[in-house]
Amino acid sequence: MRSVRARTALSATAVVGVALVLAGLGLVLALRANLTGQAGLRAEVAAREVAARIAAGAPYDRLDLPDGDEYPVQVTDGGGTLLASGEDVRRITGAPVPDRDDDGDTGTEADTEAEYGTGTATVDGRQASYRFAVLSGERDGERWTVTAGASLSAEQDAVRTAAVFLLAGLPVMLAVVWTVTWLGARNALRPVDAIRAEMEAITSSTDLSRRVPVPPARDEVARLARATNETLTALQAAVERQRRFVADASHELRSPIAALRTELEVAAAHPALLDLDSAVDDVTRLQALASDLLLLARFDAGEETPMEPVALDELARERGALRSGAVPVTVEAPQAVTVRGDRQGLERVLDNLLDNARRHATASVAVRVSRDARWAVLEVTDDGPGIPEGDRERVFDRFIRLDESRTRDAGGAGLGLAIVRDIVHRHGGHADAGSAPQGGALLRVRLPLA
Repeated sequence: MRSVRARTALSATAVVGVALVLAGLGLVLALRANLTGQAGLRAEVAAREVAARIAAGAPYDRLDLPDGDEYPVQVTDGGGTLLASGEDVRRITGAPVPDRDDDGDTGTEADTEAEYGTGTATVDGRQASYRFAVLSGERDGERWTVTAGASLSAEQDAVRTAAVFLLAGLPVMLAVVWTVTWLGARNALRPVDAIRAEMEAITSSTDLSRRVPVPPARDEVARLARATNETLTALQAAVERQRRFVADASHELRSPIAALRTELEVAAAHPALLDLDSAVDDVTRLQALASDLLLLARFDAGEETPMEPVALDELARERGALRSGAVPVTVEAPQAVTVRGDRQGLERVLDNLLDNARRHATASVAVRVSRDARWAVLEVTDDGPGIPEGDRERVFDRFIRLDESRTRDAGGAGLGLAIVRDIVHRHGGHADAGSAPQGGALLRVRLPLA
């Protein structure tokens, strides 16, 4: 069955059916045992009445035995010879035989405990089932045994009636359980159907701003609906971010491509006017932008990178020396600091931070590497105009270039710090911006120590 409702109803019906069968069987057995015990008590009462008459000295042929149809009675001696029998009682089978001592005599002179058994008796030519009680005793040195029975026909009729009633009611009960469970499952799963329908509508319309309905009950279905809406929110944000990324990338690529095309068209028409250095600069800018876009695409795809121990202090000195030029770069690393990460990615972090600082610095750039509890701290400062407090989080977004003095960026596409943030996040760290002591920008990266 493909329906959850049908499977739930079937499972519940099967469990209830087994429980009803076991309960019915137990009830029938308990009823049978109770009625059989009552029949045994009636047989014992009849046997004791006859035993009392024998103990009183009544002759065996004048014992006034009860009616044979209701209580068949036979009295025998120690050897099993019939001494007296109820009217029309011809044969008794299945009654218990009293135990005998090792010397062959039966019990004591006056047995008080009755023995019980189930068997048949033939009365007036008809055989029926009876519950028998047996009592033994002695009179004048002669052993006697009284066997009295009580009819089990009423017990058998009651047990049969109960069994028929239970069997007849079982299908009705199972049908009720099936119906109630199916309806309950349908009501419980109605919010799931609403969620499914809304998800199908979202899929067909590609409108990620829609949300699935959240039922008022605080149950698993409500938690599923909330989790689905959270997933849709994250998916919508990712799609919008991807759309903005594609639009911004197209815009950024259009400018150098258009400039390069113009230069080439002018060169084709007037070779003497070819500005080769400008064309090379445009190609270099285009190549750097394509490289940055490819790197960000790899980050978005979740590409795994190999991790290894990296001496962050040594790496800072190496990259600082390479980036030092018109604007000098000073590196301060008083102690060894080792992190576990991708060396090429960390080189890119340092290069982007240094390039950003050098573009906006007035006279100097400083790098400091230190330890803070379980973190490695990398700080890059410049003596430029700094970053306004309201923009210190935005600078790590993609294609963000701030206004006024920081737009002196020569050809930057606003991807450098976004790449820094993505690489740092992939290493389990975080990046933030602040104000340097000398008034410029402070860009800080924290990475877990190895």
